[in-house]
Amino acid sequence: MHESYDYGLWTMVFINVVIFAAFAIGFLKPKKKYEWRTLGIFAAFIVALFTEMYGFPLTIYILLSVFGNKLGVANPFGHVNGHLLGTLFGAPEWVKLVICQIGGFVMLIGLWIMGSGWNHIYHGSGGLVTEGPYARVRHPQYSGLFLVTIGMLIQWPTILTLIMFPILTYAYYKLSLREERDLEAKFGEEYREYERAIPRFVPKSEVKFPKKLEIAG
Repeated sequence: MHESYDYGLWTMVFINVVIFAAFAIGFLKPKKKYEWRTLGIFAAFIVALFTEMYGFPLTIYILLSVFGNKLGVANPFGHVNGHLLGTLFGAPEWVKLVICQIGGFVMLIGLWIMGSGWNHIYHGSGGLVTEGPYARVRHPQYSGLFLVTIGMLIQWPTILTLIMFPILTYAYYKLSLREERDLEAKFGEEYREYERAIPRFVPKSEVKFPKKLEIAG
C-alpha cells in the first residue's frame, strides 16, 4: 500500500480497461448511437471494477467504516484483502486466490463465446445464420458479455459493480429487444420462426436450430 491508502497500480487499471474495452468493441461492433451508449455502461462497469481492484479500494473503506476490526484481517488494505466476499466472511488468502482464478475462468468462457459469435457473423453471407452459438441462443455475444461480467464479479466483487450489474444486464436486454424488432422487420417470418425456437440469452441443451441464419448481437 502507498501512504495515500491506494494500491498504486494505476498502470494496471489503464491496461485492463483498454484490453477489455477493445475486446468488447471488437466483438460487439457497435455502429449506432444507442449501441455505443449501451457499451458505455459496460465501460463504466470495467472502470469501476479495475479502479477498485488495482487503484482505490472504496469497498474496503466502506467495510471498515461498517465493521471496523470485526473484519479480522491484520492488514485490511493489503491487495488480496480487497476481495469483498472473501474479506467479509473471513476467508483465508488462498481461498480468495482460488475464487479469483474461478472468476478468470468464467471470464475466458465468456470471451470465447463472444469471439465465436463474432466469427460466425464475420463469415456470414448476409442472410439469416443459425450455426455455432446462434444455434443455441439468439444473442450469444451478449450472453458472453454477461459471463465476462459475472466472472469479474466472482474474481473481484465490489459494492459499486454489484449495483451496476443489474443495470448493465437490463441495458443489454433492452438493446436485444430493439435489435430483434429490426431483424423481424428485415427477415419477417424466417426470423419469427427462429425467435420461437431459440432462447434469447440462456441456451437450452435440447434446442438446436438447423437453418443458416445471420443474427446481430
